[in-house]
Amino acid sequence: MIAIIDYGMGNLRSAQKGIEKAGFDAVITEDPGDLAAATGVVLPGVGAFKDCFEGLRSRGFVEPVREIARSGKPLLGICVGMQLLFDYGVEGEGSEGLGILPGRVERFPDHAATGLKVPHMGWNRIDPVAGRPCPILRHLGPNPHVYFVHSYYPNPARAEDVYATADYGLPFAAVVGRDNIFGVQFHPEKSQAEGIGILRSFGEYVALHAETACARP
Repeated sequence: MIAIIDYGMGNLRSAQKGIEKAGFDAVITEDPGDLAAATGVVLPGVGAFKDCFEGLRSRGFVEPVREIARSGKPLLGICVGMQLLFDYGVEGEGSEGLGILPGRVERFPDHAATGLKVPHMGWNRIDPVAGRPCPILRHLGPNPHVYFVHSYYPNPARAEDVYATADYGLPFAAVVGRDNIFGVQFHPEKSQAEGIGILRSFGEYVALHAETACARP
């Protein structure tokens, strides 16, 4: 069972429906204790970085999510949920993040610098990094476009944590991760076939991890 974390700031039902459409069961939970029994965990997010982090903290999810990342259990962050995986977000007065992946979340340059409106909203192409295969991108088509809504973007400290990029006035990390940890800046649940393919790949990764864990002596 995949657990979707409810900390008051996510597009929860859409994420759940997307995972179910991909062929996997998902439950929405407000209880940090439920994460230990889940086979995989999804951290969604909509809104301001600091508000989302405070929502996680107030509901007791910060350390359990960090423990999920350390444990090897599959973890997927979506949109602001992906941004929260990093050390720090500059939005507003700034806020610490979960510190699971090293790096900061920065704001896109203003319209005067790029000629592009902020937020970045709509369909955009993602480009997988050559030579860096990603388990959750295995079902991508040849010209993948996904749906973004964001004013801030992750700036990972490690180039090897970037699985795919997109471009909006500058190249930015659109899919990140390491080992059992994954994050997507876009909304896969709103990205039609490509997004459902990503959620299906994550579900398959979760199932494989659960089978491997059960097979261990």
